[in-house]
Amino acid sequence: MITSLHQQSDELIAGKTSSVELTERALALAMAADGEGPRVFTTIYADKARAAARACDTLRAAGLVRSPIDGLPVSIKDLFDVAGDTTRAGSVVLQGHPAAKESAVVVQRLTAAGAVIVGRTNMTEFAYSGLGLNPHYGTPRNPWERGVDGGRIPGGSSSGAAISVTDGMALAGVGSDTGGSLRIPAALCGITGFKPTASRVPMQGVLPLSEHLDSIGAMAPTVRCCAMMDAVLAGEAFVMPRAHPLRGLRLLMPTNVVLDGMDAEVGAALQRALSRMSAAGVVIVERRIDAFSELSAINAKGGLTAAEAWCWHRHLMSEHQTRYDARVASRILRGRDMNAADLLDVLLSRRGWIADVERQLAGHDALVMPTVPIVAPRIADLQSADERYDAANSLLLRNTTLINFLDGCAISLPCHEAGSAPVGLSLAAPGGNDHRLLSVALSVEMALA
Repeated sequence: MITSLHQQSDELIAGKTSSVELTERALALAMAADGEGPRVFTTIYADKARAAARACDTLRAAGLVRSPIDGLPVSIKDLFDVAGDTTRAGSVVLQGHPAAKESAVVVQRLTAAGAVIVGRTNMTEFAYSGLGLNPHYGTPRNPWERGVDGGRIPGGSSSGAAISVTDGMALAGVGSDTGGSLRIPAALCGITGFKPTASRVPMQGVLPLSEHLDSIGAMAPTVRCCAMMDAVLAGEAFVMPRAHPLRGLRLLMPTNVVLDGMDAEVGAALQRALSRMSAAGVVIVERRIDAFSELSAINAKGGLTAAEAWCWHRHLMSEHQTRYDARVASRILRGRDMNAADLLDVLLSRRGWIADVERQLAGHDALVMPTVPIVAPRIADLQSADERYDAANSLLLRNTTLINFLDGCAISLPCHEAGSAPVGLSLAAPGGNDHRLLSVALSVEMALA
């Protein structure tokens, strides 16, 4: 059973454990030769983590506790600068590049809060896929099924972050989300993932994919865990969210796009979740959202992600394209064919698109839909066939990217039956409603338990 941040925090307060004990346990799992650690981490900070844990215990003994996550082991995606290290972003292309002179703001905030950073987690190269495959450092395997045909994908791009949590190598994994990179692995691996409004957490010191869409959040066992991490990342004092009353809560479930291609496992889990919420007094409104059907046309030439990724990578690719994961390179290269007018078309269309969606959401507390419409595919099925890779990638990203384009906030909650394939239920709201969404998610989490 995965242990939550708040459970471990309570044990630290009660003196039942220490930061050193928690850190040694996490490091042992991360460095076990027969575990997923070699595929989960691109760098393990064993000595630094032990030193930080000892400092946490010393301060706690003196009555000094810096935050609710003080002394707790966490992981960070290989996308965030750490002073003295080269940020590789899951790639070999950046090996040998200059080390960062200072840590990313989010890393500074984690350190100031007393988090013990276990290491950097593996990811899809340059964060540009929702599957989590990485030909350079290996692909972390989904805990649901590891022994059959090489196992199942973890989801991406924050693949290692998810498995660091499921396997006890960290209590929370900090990652990024441009089109679903937190919520997809959370859904496929059976944990909780929160994507805040993009402007909520600063991107300074984070290698970008799309500056208009990138956001930073965390994956962890529960909603409360994600709220604890979000407060630190956003630079706020943590206030425990109060569960929103379920009776009278109005959730809008789109009837177009988000249910297309849904498999039987996801469909059954979704219906169970909706039934439990309805029984608790939640009003589920099913309605078509026309704007959702328009997004693929708006992004037909590659959208914001391809344009902005090409801008960042164009000089690097001119010298090192053959060293890129070919499937990532092909997605970046789509931006090469976009011109300034194409980019402006997307930006202008986005403004009207957001307004249309927000109008339809008026009078509802949140959107509800499956985080992804299928359970985790097998790794072997996607490694050898580009058509299958592209189809699975598009399907996994489809629902989540709607909320990034909305500039909204969203959370994925596990909603599957114990022992079955992990399935995520997504709750989402327009940007700036982060605290309210966490309160809604807290009550929905209790209803699904």
